[in-house]
Amino acid sequence: MDARDPLPRAFYRRDALRLARALLGKVLVHRTPDGLAAARLVEVEAYRGPRDRAAHSAGGRRTPRNEVMWGPPGHLYVYFVYGMHWCANVVAADAGVPEAVLLRAAEPLEGLDLMRARRGRRGPDAELLRGPANLCRALGIGRAHNGADLTAGSLFLADAPAPPRHRQRRSARIGVDYAGADARRPWRLYLAGSPAVSGPPALRG
Repeated sequence: MDARDPLPRAFYRRDALRLARALLGKVLVHRTPDGLAAARLVEVEAYRGPRDRAAHSAGGRRTPRNEVMWGPPGHLYVYFVYGMHWCANVVAADAGVPEAVLLRAAEPLEGLDLMRARRGRRGPDAELLRGPANLCRALGIGRAHNGADLTAGSLFLADAPAPPRHRQRRSARIGVDYAGADARRPWRLYLAGSPAVSGPPALRG
């Protein structure tokens, strides 16, 4: 039986950049009828609301798609991209402040057979949750989890020791060239040396 407890709401009540830093090393747990899967977060990106041209809420944009971003912290904002992939974000700050942290990659801890089956592939375990779409697929996260409360229920984040500071690195975010100067902001955080980190080699070390 899994004895982990969800992190409290107060953990998420901080701006997206501070939350992104705090999320490194935390464990994302999903209990389903098929079994339990858990993975340690090793790569995230902060999206800082209306002032951030890379954010879905840039310029104060509020739509049915991003409504969860405008709600209370500690909820999951899940959206569909490229007509085929799901991406999961953790809502940060306070209600009415639409900031979030994209979950980009994680190291598998438990439920590896289940993750492999969901991915439908063979290969190194480090690749199971490399990239935001693969993370969602391996952990069974999809449309039904948009708005999920991470402080209660079967999908949650659990505490874990903070990784050593010398392994915590920052870079520009991936795939946001459209955001002008905001594309260059170092709001991607990752653990150097983790084989699960996504992106080209120059953005992993």
